[in-house]
Amino acid sequence: MTKFDKRSLVDMVYEELREDIITLKYPFGSKINVNELQGKIGVSCTPIREALNRLQQEGLIIYKNKVGAQVLTIEKHDVEAIQELAMTLHCAAIRMSMKRGNHELMLKELRKQRDAFAKAKTNEASVAAVFQLVGVFYHYSGNERLDHTMISIQGLQLLLRHMYAKAGVRKVEDLADYDAMIAAIQNDDPDAVCAALQRKTGRATKVIIDSLHT
Repeated sequence: MTKFDKRSLVDMVYEELREDIITLKYPFGSKINVNELQGKIGVSCTPIREALNRLQQEGLIIYKNKVGAQVLTIEKHDVEAIQELAMTLHCAAIRMSMKRGNHELMLKELRKQRDAFAKAKTNEASVAAVFQLVGVFYHYSGNERLDHTMISIQGLQLLLRHMYAKAGVRKVEDLADYDAMIAAIQNDDPDAVCAALQRKTGRATKVIIDSLHT
């Protein structure tokens, strides 16, 4: 196995575990066995434990007495709370980016990601396109603190997006909302951009909550 320094080794383990959690390869509430991971990944327990601590800070891992590390569980109120917070941040990013950013460049990038979403053949590709589309507003917001706040719940947002994709993305409706967002930027109407994204988020929230009972 290639040798890594301590920092890069922790990053490697963290990124692999994070990807497996947000793409739903680990069932909700499943125990994370450090010894099993040592054998699977081929590293010592120290970087694994450090990676788990980082995932705990993101809310993707929880620790329970006498049980140890477990993947989070998701309930209806969790979905609603995450989506509500995300929309608050998204709308702040939308308003700041439309005030400070170059609209022509924003529109070019948004159309690119809208088309990538339309052409996506896999859940992973759909989620990646949405991630990049929403990220355009943060990029042009000019507010690093806002960006860092979003990063703190990014793992949870990606997890919900994968749940939505797995349950069946409503692509026609989502594309209509993305087109409405693009049109609203052309009309310099941040309220309409937020309204279109809220429609999409509300639809996704319902689908995700419904999937919890199937």
